[in-house]
Amino acid sequence: MLRLPGAGPRTPGHLISAADLSRDEAVLILDTAEEMARVADRPIKKLPTLRGRTVVNLFFEDSTRTRISFEAAAKRLSADVINFSAKGSSVSKGESLKDTALTLEAMGADAVVIRHGASGAPYRLATSGWIDGVVVNAGDGTHEHPTQALLDAFTLRRRLVGADAGIGRDLDGRRVTIVGDVLHSRVARSNVLLLHTLGAHVTVVAPPTLVPIGVERWPCEVSYDLDRVLPESDAVMMLRVQRERMNAAFFPTEREYSRRYGLNGERMGRMPGKSIVMHPGPMNRGMEITAEVADSDRCTAVEQVANGVSIRMAVLYLLLGGNEPAVTHSRLNAEENK
Repeated sequence: MLRLPGAGPRTPGHLISAADLSRDEAVLILDTAEEMARVADRPIKKLPTLRGRTVVNLFFEDSTRTRISFEAAAKRLSADVINFSAKGSSVSKGESLKDTALTLEAMGADAVVIRHGASGAPYRLATSGWIDGVVVNAGDGTHEHPTQALLDAFTLRRRLVGADAGIGRDLDGRRVTIVGDVLHSRVARSNVLLLHTLGAHVTVVAPPTLVPIGVERWPCEVSYDLDRVLPESDAVMMLRVQRERMNAAFFPTEREYSRRYGLNGERMGRMPGKSIVMHPGPMNRGMEITAEVADSDRCTAVEQVANGVSIRMAVLYLLLGGNEPAVTHSRLNAEENK
């Protein structure tokens, strides 16, 4: 059985950080997601793998896209799903994370998918002993979002290598540029870590005010000139400007930001012919990306949403239901026919 590591002392059975995945573990998740994507193309999209298991989506922050993706993934694996929102719950009345966790444990939660505004909350939940189930980080503060990085890597491998040709392969030698609000982006941090593990060369581009302190320790290059790196990029990932997390003026005007760091049709034309444009969503059209680019065939934003379900199916399958070191097409066929 695959035992995905947790953070810190590599506690087994959780997915907290992209940094805790080895190259082989990451490739195994991508390969498993490829099989899950094939299941999703069939008339009957469900597998009985997690029948009788309970997955709780514990969201302390709003995120319709991620929550629905995890819910769809769990249901396609036949798990029971409980959606727990902090708004309108006892949390809004002052209940602590510990008391909430103990309540979920009493309900028999086998897995807790947690999104929290405080960096480190999923790690605390995973290492506290409050629950026996596995913990999956669905985004914590400005820290990490590992399943987003996995679905981005899955999308990159499918587009740049191919669905079938990519099986067993990483992203060695590919050049990925991440552009925008790196300071507030958990997506950027997880992507830098995972893409480096998979062999890609990563460059982050942002205004100096939106580059985090300590970025020199990240396994990537830093540039402030988008036009310089575009001709060398196999993929350009545009990040949303997170106004809700900003408590100061990080750039003069939206127009100035778009002029220097936005991706428009002219800039896309400077990218290599087979390169792609990515965006984790939701988009600020007209700011970090124009409608012309967002609606082009080279933009993978919609594919990333679909691939997110396959990746999250793979993660839940391997954490809760996988009994072999790899998943095979024939095995999934057998499970579907149970």
